[in-house]
Amino acid sequence: MRNPNSTHPVTILDVAAEANLSKSTVSLVLKGSPLIPAETADRVRAAASKLGYVYNSRAGELRDGTSKTIGVVVNDLANPFFAEILVGVERKLVEAGYIVLMAHTNEDVDRQEQVLQTMREQGAAGIVLCPAYGTPRTLTKEVEAWGIPLVVMVRTLGPGKYDFAGGDNERGIYVATKHLLDAGHERIGFLGGLAGVVLEQRLNGFRTALAERKLRFDEELVVRAKPTRQSGYETMCALLDIKPRPTAAVCYNDVVAFGAMSALGERGMHAGRDFALTGFDNVQDAAHSNPPLTTVDIRPGALGEQAASILLSRIQTPGQARQMFLAKPQLVVRKSTGAVA
Repeated sequence: MRNPNSTHPVTILDVAAEANLSKSTVSLVLKGSPLIPAETADRVRAAASKLGYVYNSRAGELRDGTSKTIGVVVNDLANPFFAEILVGVERKLVEAGYIVLMAHTNEDVDRQEQVLQTMREQGAAGIVLCPAYGTPRTLTKEVEAWGIPLVVMVRTLGPGKYDFAGGDNERGIYVATKHLLDAGHERIGFLGGLAGVVLEQRLNGFRTALAERKLRFDEELVVRAKPTRQSGYETMCALLDIKPRPTAAVCYNDVVAFGAMSALGERGMHAGRDFALTGFDNVQDAAHSNPPLTTVDIRPGALGEQAASILLSRIQTPGQARQMFLAKPQLVVRKSTGAVA
């Protein structure tokens, strides 16, 4: 039994002596092994608690050549959509016993490369990545060569065998545009989005909905900009200056729509009464904006959980076929849309 007056750090040997068990048995309990009977495991935990012993899981991983750390790289934490996705990813991974190492690239490819290399050096068991704009398509093969399981999230990186979790962007914008067309709008703008595959997919949905009504796609009504609140304000100001003035707009995401609402207010206009407006993502704030925002729901938290589940499956079964999850978009109609004023 350990001398209570000892100044030496408590070791696993002290716990074993206190519990009157072998070191190997104590080690298995501390690693969470299911092979040890519950009564024995309780003895070990009680001894560890009594002595104030804290298991160094990282040291155990280094000894065993394993890792319980997973890297999650997101591109824009200023957008609540990605924050909600991150919550879903983390919830699922923590439930599975992993520690999440999160990094934010702020759409900087060089920064992204740095954090990925750091995660490689830290021996990450896997990586969930939402790629920054301009990420080379070869990145998935590069990470694969490291021997680290990878799930790409939200933005695809072109054809490949990599696992992916995202939303059906084309279908989502199609449904939102059709909703405005059904309300009688014909001059409909598209606000936000600068470049990249997600914008292309969403504009395809926009074009398809217009074409079904035999309406011309007017490039003048597409106002491209970064998908931020400030850009939403600026693009709506630009759209309202076009003659004849459009009566509705589909926004690249909810954050753009929030900025667009501010621009409407400055002109003495109100979304849903004087101008119809839709978003995309259905972040939590969308239900509480003024007015509440009609938007396309792809359930960000659930999407994050799906990305984490795919990664956990890949870690458990490395040789399985490519996994892909596309969240089915659902239109949530609120007060920001209405008939033609």
